Amino acid sequence: MLGLVGAALFFIAFLINAGNIGTNDVFTSTNLMLLGLTALALHMAGVGAGWRYRGRR
Repeated sequence: MLGLVGAALFFIAFLINAGNIGTNDVFTSTNLMLLGLTALALHMAGVGAGWRYRGRR
């Protein structure tokens, strides 16, 4: 799931960079790429991989 979030953030950062869209200092393409790298690193570390519903047996 975090891999998909990272890919979406990379895509949004690409659109901002390719379209030369002026944004404020917080919502820049570099910051979005860093958030995407963080999500990708968490995905590769296995965070969020073990979320399962445990019902009665």
